[in-house]
Amino acid sequence: MTAETIARSALYQEVAQRLRERIFAHELLPGAWVDEQALAESFGISRTPMREALKVLAAEGLVTLKPRRGCYVSQVTERDLDDIFPVLALLEGRCAFEAVRKAGAADLRRLDGIHDRLERWAAAGDVERFFDANQVFHQALQELAGNRWLSQAIGDLRKVLKLVRRHSLRVEGRLAESLAEHRAVMEAIRARDPAAAERAMENHLMSGRAALAAREQPGPMARAAG
Repeated sequence: MTAETIARSALYQEVAQRLRERIFAHELLPGAWVDEQALAESFGISRTPMREALKVLAAEGLVTLKPRRGCYVSQVTERDLDDIFPVLALLEGRCAFEAVRKAGAADLRRLDGIHDRLERWAAAGDVERFFDANQVFHQALQELAGNRWLSQAIGDLRKVLKLVRRHSLRVEGRLAESLAEHRAVMEAIRARDPAAAERAMENHLMSGRAALAAREQPGPMARAAG
């Protein structure tokens, strides 16, 4: 393998990462046509690494390659969300199960610290900081589980969910519900009960989907469903 080959490989990976960032920031909107030529010119590269990068994103589900029509940013439908969340719940539930089995005293202290932040931001009604701490909590469980295949599968699904520029915590009452669900997860972890932690995490993810679905419903019924 030559240095030139390595450099070319690194280039398309860097391009893929830049495109991901634009997609997640919604600079490239869901359903939008991806102008390969214009993007290649803006990056100062040829179309070859651009096409390789788009193949990577297509494999991740972030873009869709259509024969003779070009490349489009993927759109996540309500059906997609109904399909994704049960799978994500199973995967993250298994993470919680394995994390309980492997966690030591220091790990529990770290999780308690993250959970304390969740309690604090919920009490303050700070949705964005609660959301950020929630992501840290889920990532910490993945690290404790130590299963790279689980982490990879979860990461792929969460990339797709980033295409949806909304989350369930904006639904009225959902912040308090989410906190209660996290408390249930933590209680199971402290009790060293892997099966209970798994059930609590699955319930947490599916409740998030239900709240997100309620948010899409118009009128007072949607507010009541939160």
